[in-house]
Amino acid sequence: MTTDEYDLHSADEDPYALALQPGRGPVYLRMADGRRIRMPVHRWHERPTVADRTVLERCVGPVLDIGCGPGRLCRELLSRGVFALGVDIAPRAVALTTALGGLALRRSVFDRLPAERGWQTLLLIDGNIGIGGDPHSLLHRCSGLIAPSGHLVIEVDPQDVDELCIARLENLQGHTGPSFRWARLGRRALRRLAEDLALSITDQWSSGHRCFAALARRGSSPDHPGMGPR
Repeated sequence: MTTDEYDLHSADEDPYALALQPGRGPVYLRMADGRRIRMPVHRWHERPTVADRTVLERCVGPVLDIGCGPGRLCRELLSRGVFALGVDIAPRAVALTTALGGLALRRSVFDRLPAERGWQTLLLIDGNIGIGGDPHSLLHRCSGLIAPSGHLVIEVDPQDVDELCIARLENLQGHTGPSFRWARLGRRALRRLAEDLALSITDQWSSGHRCFAALARRGSSPDHPGMGPR
């Protein structure tokens, strides 16, 4: 996709348009109370990092990547011979993923999706547990998408946070996208949520400043190379 093709889309076509423009500088999450949190959008446009690879190593196909962005993870999985499909509500994200050789659908996680209850791994990475600002509903939906032996791999906030919020994405020039509901969860909040939904945390790990957890339905035997909680 060329730069001209990027410019065909207005900056307010969806909440994430600012973050999906590679090489345009840092993007921040501007909270309704005025706080500003830098988003790691540069990572979305690069090859998988060391931390990303700890996620990829735990992926058993087929893999569903929710909120895939430009598709760095699902594209890398395909290159490793693991079937992976990205899902994103942003048309630009889907266009980028497919233009770079990945597979993606423009769809909400709450829409009807292919192979429901058949995915072995479902990814919520880059803070995507916050999608929709309702982690309980999101996790309940995601647990219904995986196979009985499947698992969810979720990136959580490194801080002990449990926050529902209204936010916008904002660049250095102060341009913002539309407001959207979001959430930030740390490990404790995720554990409470998992217990409420009859899910078990089967693995948890950190890589650098990033934190992750793998979840499965309680009583199931996930078919993945988990290392056990630590």
